Amino acid sequence: MKTEVILTHNIVGLGAESDLVKVAAGYARNYLLPRGFAIPVTQANQRRLDALRRRRAEREAHDLNTMTELAKSVSKLICVMTVKTGEDGRMFGTVTSGAVADQLKTQFDIALDKKKIHIDKPIKTLGEHEIELRLHAGVLATLKVRVETSTPAPEAPKAAPAAEPPRTETRAKRTVKAKTEKT
Repeated sequence: MKTEVILTHNIVGLGAESDLVKVAAGYARNYLLPRGFAIPVTQANQRRLDALRRRRAEREAHDLNTMTELAKSVSKLICVMTVKTGEDGRMFGTVTSGAVADQLKTQFDIALDKKKIHIDKPIKTLGEHEIELRLHAGVLATLKVRVETSTPAPEAPKAAPAAEPPRTETRAKRTVKAKTEKT
């Protein structure tokens, strides 16, 4: 048996705030209604539905404006990532979207979900790379990421002291005494 409810929160796989959805009666009675995620459909709640829709529209417009402003400011930034490398300059591992999100938080105080950072191919080389940020539906930005090494460059080899001829090891020959049998 299905019942209609009005969602008061976004629920993944079910709907967004202020959506009118049909769900199983037990799901509504035992989960959605007690936790405040939904309200039943009544005349009084229909008026509340209009207020929920206005609040949702205002929040989505605010989110769109915020992400548009963020896209403008992020496109001017260069995020510097410091990674460990071997002596030959090759990186250990790759630069991930989670690492980029952490660096944005520490360097620029921008809290961005790692799911919004889209890296086509894993970054395995040093240098500058461009990463696509999917901030909102229809709002895309590109972020420049400079990957640098934390390992200091190897120094030029010092001039070797006067070369000595290689030493070879000489071993004393060991003599084996034959056992004589006594009869």
